[in-house]
This record gives sequence, structure tokens and C-alpha cells, in this order.
Amino acid sequence: MSEPSSAPAALAETAAAADNELLAPDAGQRPLGPTPSQSRFQVDIVTEAAGGSDEKSPSTENSAAAPDGPGPDSGAGGEEAKGRFRVVNFADPNGAGSAASPEAAPQEGLQNGDTVMSETSLHSSTGGQHHYHYDTHTNTYYLRTFGHNTIDAVPNIDFYRQTAAPLGEKLIRPTLSELHDELDKEPFEDGFANGDELTPAEETAAKEAAESKGVVKFGWIKGVLVRCMLNIWGVMLFIRMTWIVGHSGIALSCLIVTMASVVTTITGLSTSAIATNGFVRGGGAYYLISRSLGPEFGGSIGLIFAFANAVAVAMYVVGFAETVVELLNGAGALMTDEINDIRIIGTITVILLLGISVAGMEWEAKAQIFLLIVLITAIINYFIGSFIPLKSKESAGYFGYDASIMWENMGPDFRAGETFFSVFAIFFPAATGILAGANISGDLADPQMAIPKGTLLAIVITGIVYLGVAVSTGSCIVRDASGNMNDTLSSQFAANCTDAACKFGFDFSTCKSDGSCKYGLHNDFQVMSLVSGFGPIISAGIFSATLSSALASLVSAPKVFQALCKDNIYPGLGMFAKGYGKNNEPLRGYILTFVIALAFILIAELNVIAPIISNFFLASYALINFSVFHASLANSPGWRPSFKYYNMWVSLAGAVLCCVVMFVINWGAALLTNVIVMGLYIYVSYKKPDVNWGSSTQALTYHQALTHTLHLSGVEDHIKNFRPQCLVMIGYPNSRPALLDLVHSFTKNVGLMICGHVRTGYRRPNFKDLATDQARYQRWLMKNETKAFYTPVFAEDLRQGSQYLLQAAGLGRLKPNTLVLGFKNDWRDGDMTNVETYISMIHDSFDFQFGAVILRLKEGLDVSHIQGQDEMLSSQDKSSGTKDVIVSIDTSKDSDGDSSKPSSKATSLQNSPAIQKDEDDDGKATTQPLLKKDKKSPTVPLNVSDQRLLEASQQFQQKQGKGTVDVWWLFDDGGLTLLIPYLLTNKKRWKDCKIRVFIGGKINRIDHDRRAMATLLSKFRIDFSDITVLGDVNTKPKKEHVAAFEEMVEPYRLKEDNMELEAAERLKNSEPWRITDNELELYRAKTNRQIRLNELLKEHSSTANLIVMSLPLARKGAVSSALYMAWLEVLSKDLPPILLVRGNHQSVLTFYS
Repeated sequence: MSEPSSAPAALAETAAAADNELLAPDAGQRPLGPTPSQSRFQVDIVTEAAGGSDEKSPSTENSAAAPDGPGPDSGAGGEEAKGRFRVVNFADPNGAGSAASPEAAPQEGLQNGDTVMSETSLHSSTGGQHHYHYDTHTNTYYLRTFGHNTIDAVPNIDFYRQTAAPLGEKLIRPTLSELHDELDKEPFEDGFANGDELTPAEETAAKEAAESKGVVKFGWIKGVLVRCMLNIWGVMLFIRMTWIVGHSGIALSCLIVTMASVVTTITGLSTSAIATNGFVRGGGAYYLISRSLGPEFGGSIGLIFAFANAVAVAMYVVGFAETVVELLNGAGALMTDEINDIRIIGTITVILLLGISVAGMEWEAKAQIFLLIVLITAIINYFIGSFIPLKSKESAGYFGYDASIMWENMGPDFRAGETFFSVFAIFFPAATGILAGANISGDLADPQMAIPKGTLLAIVITGIVYLGVAVSTGSCIVRDASGNMNDTLSSQFAANCTDAACKFGFDFSTCKSDGSCKYGLHNDFQVMSLVSGFGPIISAGIFSATLSSALASLVSAPKVFQALCKDNIYPGLGMFAKGYGKNNEPLRGYILTFVIALAFILIAELNVIAPIISNFFLASYALINFSVFHASLANSPGWRPSFKYYNMWVSLAGAVLCCVVMFVINWGAALLTNVIVMGLYIYVSYKKPDVNWGSSTQALTYHQALTHTLHLSGVEDHIKNFRPQCLVMIGYPNSRPALLDLVHSFTKNVGLMICGHVRTGYRRPNFKDLATDQARYQRWLMKNETKAFYTPVFAEDLRQGSQYLLQAAGLGRLKPNTLVLGFKNDWRDGDMTNVETYISMIHDSFDFQFGAVILRLKEGLDVSHIQGQDEMLSSQDKSSGTKDVIVSIDTSKDSDGDSSKPSSKATSLQNSPAIQKDEDDDGKATTQPLLKKDKKSPTVPLNVSDQRLLEASQQFQQKQGKGTVDVWWLFDDGGLTLLIPYLLTNKKRWKDCKIRVFIGGKINRIDHDRRAMATLLSKFRIDFSDITVLGDVNTKPKKEHVAAFEEMVEPYRLKEDNMELEAAERLKNSEPWRITDNELELYRAKTNRQIRLNELLKEHSSTANLIVMSLPLARKGAVSSALYMAWLEVLSKDLPPILLVRGNHQSVLTFYS
């Protein structure tokens, strides 16, 4: 490609130099690789000169418009491409490469310090065309497509790759932030765009793919068709097919073959659909099922499928050894006895097969081709022989093709207790093997094309051959023959002879009646050797069929097992994930498979194991079919296979058919298979492996949740179905454990819990960080088994944020109806505007028709200031995208920061005690200890108050012993004050606590009021241990308590009587929380009642585990914030944990059925 002219190039140099003076004050050598936290955009001027010189001037060394075109066609393509390419650099403020000397040798991986590129073929079908990849972290290379400079990228396949692959490299498109944010934002701060972080397995695959140069990849014929045909044509074809025709007849034999083919065809179609729904890696059936249905089914099937393949090696090798021993026996050349000879020959055979496998896939593929040629030769040999009838073979029952023989053999003739299904059970294993190609999916050049094409064609070809053999043998061989040339038909019996053999002058009725016939379809397993043109070729075919199937299984088992181990679903199996050589051969897996196969070969009795293997294969087929049905049912936009010839209902029918066939073959083995699959499924479900493959299970869960949520929205609320759905103003989920634990105790599995967090004090809110935090803290809640949703919002102040949440939190009927706050213990220490905000939130909850709940612990709720406690989140979530890792806490880290980057403005604000107190910051869940130290971390001694606070914050995590929950139901709020303690005492931790009810009443009606309340509670079906009627609620409180209250509110009084009216009004307007003298006098009785109630609470409930009490109401606009706060303070101080509850005065309890 010709270079731009020197004049515009000089202009580009000047512009670049000007930028570098601003951006790179300290010119130095450019660091190799990305510098994400320091990069800035620097756009070079794009030259569009018509002509250009062939020489590169020094000025264009650093800002070349385009590299030389690759290949011989570069000159021709130069004119077309000229001026359409542009270079975007991210200049490093600490010293960019563009400031370095142009004469300096370019560093490895950089081209003239400007553009990082690697040439790779876009796809095998592009015919040698090349394109350029670039590293967007350091510098970018874009097409100037739309006639103006833009860093917006045009669509490119490499943006959608998950890992570096042989077909191309993973690229990162510009993020929305880079295109949309203001220029002082940091580009590429998070590395991967759009949440494309790689799992460890994918990183390993990327590394292997990057390293694997010159690997052997197979096409659809050698990789899939050959393997499937060899695996499906087993020993059954030569030594059992004739026996099946003898019992079932031609018609039912064809039906048996067709039924087996229907099952395998449906499974083949399903396999094709899954294989063409995205890139397929190694692992075969395991990979297909796990990526479709998730790790639970995939992990269980992967293990048994790999094991079944390993045992299948033994089964095929023993079949081979038995045939060899029969030949040796016939020649009188046995080494010891039959069983030991089978063991010896089997062991030698499996060692040879292991050698071929370990030598590499190329050798194994060559061996398979040779074996296929032998097998096809044997089949052709049989069909040629069937057209050459010989007189010498007639006594053995072979007369050549004849309509009478065909007609006689058309119907069934079951003997020795055989039935249609027992014969079908014997044949069906011959139809398995359709996944032989899919099992080496990682070694296929194009699995998406090869698997459907090869598998379906193999099913068709093998099915036709099986049908052909069934019809052929049934048309030319009789069922019974003696092998005796003297069993000819005498003239006197000719009239009575009705068998087809009679037509050819033979009468086998004698041996047929006494059961001594040794030949014919019923009696001779080697009848195909008899018919064939050259008998030994059939023996060679039998050897070929057994050895090829054994070899395919010996390769499949380690490959599947390796893929399973790479995903780390079962801990402890990681050692088998390691691959060796350019093809990443699982040598350790080969050794394990060899050991398993050898163990079963030494048993030499596989009659019990064989049906289990068939059942394991069938379980895999059933799940592949079910995967397609499940994915189609989930209706996920990501389910779009390029193979269109499938149907979800046909796949479901296929899954059901596979299950039916399992029980038909051997119900005991089928039961055992199901138990093993379910056992492994439950184990993997319990372990919850840290993987996210976008399975159809997730898609269906979403689909069902959406459907049910919409359905629920169309149903009117009913009192019987009322649930407390709590919006807990809790902030970050690790600073208010007691609040989180208590609310979770009565909402778990009962109602919705939303952890609301208002983030204030941001001049420029970072919404991207908000979304990231939302995902991280949600994972933290789930890790701690807290069934809640974390919902953060940015707002000007706490009240505005709480209004946002009260209005918008939830979805349809899944919306909160109760606001839960922590008590503001420090209300007298800070700014009183914070108290105004806090009280306004309570008023807002009632305006929105919410109930309100306030929890107070005398020690306090907020534990975020205790060093080490606030690392609980970052210790569990190492900012890893989708990974949750629990490690020891390093107390030297910032309190809530990502472990991967310094704390942000959000972090420092969150750590400010004032902001934390304001925001009702946060809670911690129940399963993790609150404070744990790494051995290397310095031990931080806690003062007494912090130690008490820490202990108090954990009190609701422990089982509450025999105690009481005291319910002070003073005002009827609809029943929420009673419902919460009922729900609480239903939980395991609180079940030993008894409910005691306290109500107000008159001294002269105490018994009547107690009976009335007992009646009401029994109608509500709520158990209680005691009811106390308080007749002395209106008694005046003690003078010292009244005096203490007066002293507490003194600083917050307006004292308008001592100042001018205008001055008083100005002060009240500027500080609306102040208490007027008139207000204090007007509500004197209510004040005294709060003081008196505190005295009664200390008298009756000082030993309760929890007090639940009606929250006093204050009329909005009439009672100042300071007075209301003082009421709450005096009512709840110096008590056990107290929950102040006020429903929205709509009934939440009913005694109607």
C-alpha cells in the first residue's frame, strides 16, 4: 500500500507532537501491553492524499496511515484501501511511545509504536483473505467507513469471541463509556467490555488455543462419519443379526431396526440442533448437555458417560478375545483354558489399542480408516456370497434367494422364552454409538457442520445395511438345518412336507422336532460366514467391528472426562484436566480409562455390565433430546440453531422413547442408572459449581418467573394472602447485621425483602459503578443465603432516595408494603436536618400507604466502623465478575473497595460515619462470621463498646433459647404488630420463644378485656402464653423521668415566648425541627404516656428476647421532628431489642376461611 504524501504526514506529525506535549510530559519508552488505568484517546489526522511516495519519511514512521498490505495482492488493493484506514492511539500520560525516537527499533508486539496487529485468517472459507486484529487497550485500528473520524467500531466477528481461538483473536469493542462519557473519564478501566470475563476453563482453553499451532483437525468424513459407522456396526451385525431374524422374522426384525433407528435419528437431530447453536468445544455429549441444561445434568451425565465408554472398551475387547479364542479352540491351540485365554488376549489387545491412542489422534484416525475398509469389505463379501448358492452349503440351510423361504421367515418364531422386547433389547446396543463423532468435537475442524452431517448420514447408511442384512438373510436361509447331507426328502414323505427346504429336497423336521439342529438362523451365530464368498473375511470383519468400537470408546472416554475435569465440577479431579502435546491429549485420562477397561477385561464376564452401559448411553440420549425440548420451551433469544430440521415435541417424544427403551432392555439397570444420575445431580446442585453457561434452565426460570409475575398482577389482593414485603433501608449489606437478620427471619420463604440503599453526596454519580455494585452485593446476599434483593439508588439526600424506592422498588404484586428502618441512635450528636430527613421518611411511608417498622438495639446497629468487619464483602467477592471467592480478611485494605482497585469517592463517603448513620447503612447476613482475621493481618484490639456492639449485632444469627417475644399491641393497626411476631416464632431459631401479649385497659374491666383479647387471638389461630392488661398506662410517670425528658429536649426548643414574633417565625422556618412551647404543652399528655410506657416496659419486659410494640404516630405538620424523635427515644431506651411497628391500618389478619 502506498504511503501518504509528505506534506499531510508532516501535519500529522505536528498534531501528534502537540498532543504529546500535553499528554506526555515525561517522554519515555512505552510500556509493552495495556495500561488501562492511564490511557487517553489520541486521534491522528487521517490523510486522504490521492498520491503518495514509496519511501517512508521519518515523520510517518510513528503515524503510518496503514501497514503494508499482506500477500501478493497488496499492490492491487492499495488504491482501494487508501484513506479508508485510520489509527487511534491511546497516549500514555506518563510517556507514550509516539514521543520516542522514530529510529528506535520497534518493541516486540508493536508496529512502529502505533498499532498492535496480528494477521489471521478470518475463517477457513475466506479463501486466504487476511484482516487485522488490534489491541483496543493500547491502540486501535479502525475503518474509516462513514466518511468522518470516529472511534466507533464497525461490526466484526472478533468482538463476539469468548476466547482466543485458532480462527481468530478475541477483540474488545469500544465500551459505551468510551463513546459516551466526557473526556476526563478513564477509558478501559474494567478491562473486558460487556461482562465478557472469562471463566478459568475458558482462560485455559484460550491459552491452549493460542499455543496450538499445527494441530490435527478432522473433517466430517474422517472425524464423524467413519467413527459413527464403525461404532454402530458392531459385532451384532455379524453374529446376532441372523439370530434376531430367526426369532422375529423379517417383518418384526425390520420393525426392531426401524424402532432403534427412530430413537437414534431423533437423538441425531437433537444433537445436530445443539451442536449448531454456537461454537462447540471438546467434550462431546457432556459439553452439549452441560451447556444446554447446566452443570447439574451435564456433570452427572459426563461422569457416567465417560465411565460407560471406559467399560465399553472392555466389552468390545472381550468380544474380540472371545472370537479369537473360538478360532484357537477350533484349531486346538488354546494356551490355558478359555476364560484365561480371553483375559490374556484381552489384556494384550487393550495395551496395543492404548499405544495407538497415545500415539496421537492422527494415528488413531488412520487405524479407524483401515478398520472401516475391512468392515465394508466383510459386508460386501457377505452380499456377494448370498448370490452364489453352493450345493455344499444347502445342508446347513443356505439355498439362495427364494420367495418361499422369504415367506416362511416373514413371521416371528420366538423360542426359549424370548419375546419381541427381549430380542429388541439384544439388538439395541448395536444402534448406539451415534455420539462417537460428537465425543471428539474438540478435534473437529468445523463441529457445527461435521456433527449433523456425519452423524445423520451414518445413521442412514448403517440403518439401511441392517435392514438389508435382515431381509437378505431371511430370504435365503431357513431357520433350522442339521448340516447333514443325508437329510434329503424321501418320495413317500414329499406330500406331507411343508417347509421351504422341502422344495430343495431337504427335510430337517427330525432335528427340528428333537432340537438337535446345529445350523440355520436359529442355531448358528456364524451363519454369515457360511453364506459369504470367503469366510475368513467375515472373521476379519468381526475383529474390525470390535476393535474399532473399542478404539473409539478408548478415545471418547478420556476426551469427555478431560472436558468434565476442566470445568471443575467435581473437586479432586482437576489432575485429569491436563493435556499434553499439540493436540492437548489427555494422557492421564487414557491411563485411567485403560485401568478401568483392564479391570473389567479381567472379570471377563460382561453379561451384567452390558445392559448398564446401554442404559448409560440411553440416559445421555434422553437428556440430549430433553435439552432441545427444554431450550425450545424456554424460548430464549439465544436458542437459534442453524440446523432447522428439529421439533421440540419430537425431541420430547425421543426423550420419552429413550426412557422406555431403558426399562425395556433391563428395568433393574434402568432403575440403577436413574438413581446414579439423580444422586450426581443432587450432589452437583448442592455444591453449586461456580459456572455460568447461559443454560436453558436459567432461561426457563426467567420465563416462568415472568409468566407468574404477570399472572399474579392480574389477581386482586386478599387478606388471607397478605405477606409483609419489606423495604429495608439498610445500605451496603455488611454494616447492620442485626437489622438484616431479624427482617430476614420473618420474610424468608414468606415475603419479599428489598435492601434499599440511598447513595448521596455525589457531585457526578457514576451509574456504571452502581450497576456493578448491585451485582456484587446481590451475589454477597446469595452467598450468605439471605433471600433478599439489593437495590441502590443515587439521590440528592436520603429522603429523596427513599421516595424513589417507595415508589419504584418491586415489580407488579412483588412490591414492598412495609418500610423498615434502624433507629437513629446518634440523633442528638449530628446535624438536626438529618433528624428532619429521618422523620420525614416515616411520614412518607404512611403517605404511600406503607407500614413502618423501626428496630432499636441499645448497643446500636452500625458495625461498619469496626476494622475488619467491612472487608467481609470484599473478602468474599474479589471483584471477579461472576465469581464469589471466600478468603481471609486483610484488614489493611480499604473498607468497601474492590480488591483490584483503590477506593473510589463512593467508598470514602460510605466510610464517613455521618453518611453511614444518615443512610441507615447496612446489614450482614447470617452464615458468615462477622470478624475473621488472616494470620498475617495485625490483630486489632476492640474497645469494650465495640465488642458489645459486635456481639449484639450477631444475636439474631443464633438460636433463641426458651424466652419470650413480648407484643405490646396498644393500637389496632390492622394486625401487623401481631403478624410479625407470629411469623418470627414459626422459624426454627425462634420456635422456643413464647408470645406474651400486653394491651391497654381500664382497671375495672381487666378480666373482660383479657377474655376479649384471648377470644380474638384464638379466632386468629395465634398461640400465646399469656395476656396482660395494663390498667395503669395513664398513671403519671415518675418526676425524675419527666425531668430527664425536659432536659433532653431543652436544646431543641424554639422558646418563642422569649423572642420577637418575626424572629421566632424566621427561626422556625429555617429550623423546622424545633419544638414550640405551644406544641410541647399541647402534647404534654402524649409525652407523659411515652415516658410511662417506658417504665412499664422496663417493669414487664426487661428479660424478653424481643419486644414488638405499636409505633406511636405523630400528625404530619403538627408535631416537630425533634419532639417525635424524643418520643421514640424515651419510649425505647434502655430496653432489650425493640421493634416499633405500625401497619397501614388495612387488615392483615382474618378469622374467615
